[in-house]
Amino acid sequence: MKQFMFNMPTKVLFGFGQLSHLHEQNLPGKKALIITSNGSSTKKYGYLDRVINELKTAGIDYAVFDQIRPNPTRQNVTDGAAMAKKEACDFVIALGGGSVMDATKCIALMMTNPGEIWDYSLSQQGGKQTAPYDAAPIVTITTSAGTGSEVDIAAVISNDELKEKTGIFFPSMFPTLSIVDPDLMMSVPPKFTAFQGMDAFFHAAESVINKNEHVMGEMFALKAIELIAKYLPQAYKDGSNKEARYHMAVANTLAGYYMLCTSPHTMEHIMGSYHEDLVHGAGLIMIAHEYYDFFAERQAAEEPMIKMAKAMGVKDATSGKDFIAALDNLLASINCDKLKMSDYGITKEELKTYPQRIADVLGGDITADPLPLSAEDYLSIFEKSYR
Repeated sequence: MKQFMFNMPTKVLFGFGQLSHLHEQNLPGKKALIITSNGSSTKKYGYLDRVINELKTAGIDYAVFDQIRPNPTRQNVTDGAAMAKKEACDFVIALGGGSVMDATKCIALMMTNPGEIWDYSLSQQGGKQTAPYDAAPIVTITTSAGTGSEVDIAAVISNDELKEKTGIFFPSMFPTLSIVDPDLMMSVPPKFTAFQGMDAFFHAAESVINKNEHVMGEMFALKAIELIAKYLPQAYKDGSNKEARYHMAVANTLAGYYMLCTSPHTMEHIMGSYHEDLVHGAGLIMIAHEYYDFFAERQAAEEPMIKMAKAMGVKDATSGKDFIAALDNLLASINCDKLKMSDYGITKEELKTYPQRIADVLGGDITADPLPLSAEDYLSIFEKSYR
């Protein structure tokens, strides 16, 4: 019987229309730095204006930092923290998807701590320091159903100069308040609905096959898998389907509550560290079949894979191969079964350099796969996944 710890200090306001209740909350400061992406969607669809109006109603001052790129960078964090200090902000609000929320957590950390963010990275070239001070308080308002970042302490940041992409984790990076309002997800295009939804799926699937899996994590993960298998194809085909968007938002947050990631997250971080335009969920999709089939072929994770297959609606599942078939069918239903690494500039030759970086880039727990993977195994999975 396994021991585990569960700590969830984040207050979550969940459901359609919850953004309108932001002004009623006990916000953790007097001036917020609202952090958004360098894209246009939060402005185009009026989400930024709504947040600003909520803050004005609450009597909270604000500044806006709108420079976060997909796969956020060390420079994003440095610039955001500098603006927060210049504007005398005492807390942060993330308005966006996973990239924005991850960057916001790191900006909050650097508002209160010395040095720069890579001093606190656990990657090979990171400083591996412990932050001496808690991060500034964090509020997250998610506009995507994919990362679960609104309820965890993790942030993934890229260092373009060092070609590293890694996780940064400190307990004070838990948001104090998160708003999960499916209204803000209705405008996500089909392609990104698919990529984000499968990111949440793999958070859950990796948690189930993780050799350190336990009953609490499995409870969240299997329900997330069930909901994604049912509702992601619907949300992909009809973005205006409120029921599908609602349940995808539920699944995303459930998968975030207990995220026990394994090797695929590390593998994708290596891919993304070289190719900044590679969307995280897309990279995970590209390697998924071969990664999970590695264990199905060896019958190394039969029980958890059967549980996942049944959660996906395969009532008579009897082997890991049933999960592989269900996964393949899900990907085909959202037109993600033929994604190509080559479309993102990845060459087959560069794959040979990836295994040597597995231990250098912090993503998932590479010691928690159902079976240990060798450098040759990693290369084989990458090469079989290549198109």
